[in-house]
Amino acid sequence: MVETIPMESILLVEDKSELRAMLRKALERAGHKVDEAPDGSAAVAKVRARRYLLVLTDLKLPGCSGIEVLRETKEADPTIPVIIITAYGSVEEAVTAMKEGAFDFIQKPVDLDHLKLLVERATQQQELLRENLLLREEYTERYGFPRIVGEHKSMQEATHQVQRVAATDSTVLLLGQSGTGKELFARAVHNLSPRRQQPFVALNCAAIPEGLVENELFGHERGAYTGAGSRKVGKMELANRGTIFLDEVAELPLATQSKLLRVLEERSFERVGGTQSVEIDVRIIAATNKDLRAAAAEKLFRQDLYFRIAAVPITIPPLSERGDDVFLLAEHFLARFRREFRKPNLGLSPGARASLLSYAWPGNVRELQNTIERAAILADGDTIDAAELQLPAPHPPEGDMPSGMLSGNFDWGGTLQEVGGRALNHVERFKIESALKSAKWNKTRAAEQLGVSYKTLLNKIRSLGLED
Repeated sequence: MVETIPMESILLVEDKSELRAMLRKALERAGHKVDEAPDGSAAVAKVRARRYLLVLTDLKLPGCSGIEVLRETKEADPTIPVIIITAYGSVEEAVTAMKEGAFDFIQKPVDLDHLKLLVERATQQQELLRENLLLREEYTERYGFPRIVGEHKSMQEATHQVQRVAATDSTVLLLGQSGTGKELFARAVHNLSPRRQQPFVALNCAAIPEGLVENELFGHERGAYTGAGSRKVGKMELANRGTIFLDEVAELPLATQSKLLRVLEERSFERVGGTQSVEIDVRIIAATNKDLRAAAAEKLFRQDLYFRIAAVPITIPPLSERGDDVFLLAEHFLARFRREFRKPNLGLSPGARASLLSYAWPGNVRELQNTIERAAILADGDTIDAAELQLPAPHPPEGDMPSGMLSGNFDWGGTLQEVGGRALNHVERFKIESALKSAKWNKTRAAEQLGVSYKTLLNKIRSLGLED
């Protein structure tokens, strides 16, 4: 599906309709989307409700002043640049605005070419400020964003998508293997959005028995079923005005999927056992490690719901595809465990670093965190060596395998089913070849030794390529 993320708007605040119309046309001709506010009070309400690319505001306004619009904008999001429009002779007030954090000011009558230049410079500065915002520790500490660690190009792309979509109210679908950090990304979308002061509610759809999912998500009325002695508010209602994160959304029963679709389309639902419609204002972020498109094609997931929740899909790459990010993450976790276990000098040996890089990390970031925590606990000195990581060997040592059973170049990669299939072929080939040699290539006696029919043995010989 093609990703569609609405363009961020410029908020234009001007009480004189003629000037506002002229400025709007100039900005739109320059390629910008423009939202308008005729007074300071309306502007304040708008900056509290959503994020803007830039705010262009007159200094003298009915309702709140331009200075108050500036302050509210910076309170909502310090990265949004504010350009002040001021009348001739009010330069001192404009300088005050600059001290309050305004990007620049422009005097009336407005020079449109100069305005376009200021807007271009301001938006470029904001892009630089927001670039890799989630990856920079100083911003996570200052603004309370969740820390996403990584420098690989695939992670840069994913975090850039998060920053772009966070300002909108679009439904987001996070895709990726288990353990890649989908909930961390969901929290990042919420914390960068205008809803960040409202609740963030997470629900793991796979962790709830099928018969209880609807009750957990939407709540129930008193008397809805035996034992329902009072009304229960569900997770959806608890997240009102905020964000609900539906992890493993593919596990939702089809009946619950229908109810979720109604929430997306009508912003309402009924509690279990209820008839009264509950109005809801919530942003939905869903996540899955499954192919939802394929599930929809197989009628295992509602296709109409899939298209609604997949408005903005963001794929989080597995750790095995992130190169040296494994070292950044390992050091990030190690810093935490140094403090927690009071081992301030704890570090990784060169051998341990080599093991971290060579391992496939099927459990992704979650497995790495657990590995570093275990190693930090077990380390006797100041250095974690490869053995203390306790990572599985790429393949079992040759000495641990029956002679001739599995070759040294046996492929141990892939799922349990894939590896099991390859191992079964190896074992069957070894056993059949041994039986044939023992029976001096008499297939009837070899079949008796193996406990299979003559026909089965012939089929196995053909399938394993042992005819010669």
